Amino acid sequence: MSVYRAAQVATASGPFEIVERDVPEPGPCHVRVAVEACGVCHSDSFFVDGALPGVRFPVVAGHEIAGRIEALGEGTQNAWQVGDRVAVGWFGGSCGHCTPCRQGDFVVCPNLKVPGWTYDGGFAESVIAPVDALARIPDALAATDAAPMACAGVTTYNGLRRSSARPGDLVAVLGIGGLGHLGVQYAAAMGFETVAIARGGAKAEFAKKLGAHHYVDSTAGTSVADALQALGGAKAVLATAANSEAITSTVDGLAPRGELVVIGADPEPLGISPTQLLMSGRIVRGHPSGTAQDVQDTLAFSVLQGIRPMTEVVPLDEVAEAYRKMMSGAARFRMVLTTR
Repeated sequence: MSVYRAAQVATASGPFEIVERDVPEPGPCHVRVAVEACGVCHSDSFFVDGALPGVRFPVVAGHEIAGRIEALGEGTQNAWQVGDRVAVGWFGGSCGHCTPCRQGDFVVCPNLKVPGWTYDGGFAESVIAPVDALARIPDALAATDAAPMACAGVTTYNGLRRSSARPGDLVAVLGIGGLGHLGVQYAAAMGFETVAIARGGAKAEFAKKLGAHHYVDSTAGTSVADALQALGGAKAVLATAANSEAITSTVDGLAPRGELVVIGADPEPLGISPTQLLMSGRIVRGHPSGTAQDVQDTLAFSVLQGIRPMTEVVPLDEVAEAYRKMMSGAARFRMVLTTR
């Protein structure tokens, strides 16, 4: 039997080690994907550290997967073929029988299948994935670009397109890092009057290169809320920064019936009072990633608009350094592992 290499963590918060495993055959309604690239996401730390219930060690993390189908399980042949280019993101499949699934809201399935949590992820040369997790990758998109878009891309793209904002509205993106640098590009391409919010004046030029029409320095004398109101108030704020204090600072910058869309994860509570929301009819909501179809839409829109993630690409053998760089915030802006 042939083997493949995987980067596993044997114990919670333990070191990465490259191991060889026997190549498995896909079961019914599953395919085996030859991984070409896999992004390293901050959410991978939930699994590496054993911070979520049900994590079983050894763990193979990685939920930003791009590759080609190399084997088909029973019941998949009508929709997929060997050689098809596919991406698998945070949405790694759903149960299909819970109430949200029966209502068609698959991404909030309480039994959501996440690569690296429910099954082995993409820090490997091969992965078995259910067919409902597969998104087609356009020919014009490299695997190293498609991989981060299966999580970071779809989360920002979908968060914006499902907001209440419409072309011409003022939309702010809080943070221009791993998520935000994509969020600014998508916001501008969707026709929003785009505001980038970040710390320090030195990032203003970079924000403009990404497509922002305005830049707000959150460390300046004027508060973020006042700066947004001076521009007319934001119809939507996409909060990509994982900082509850920074997220809270944008609320009073929302226009009447404006919407705060939270995608940056911080365990600390938001400091928002009901009175900030009531009189102006403001909305605060969390936004989780997106389905395989949402990923496919994200990839297609990115090709159409020439949007790409900024990546640092390294081989699978350097997974430990890539993970360290991502966790330290030194990555500019998405670390991507390659296997071929």
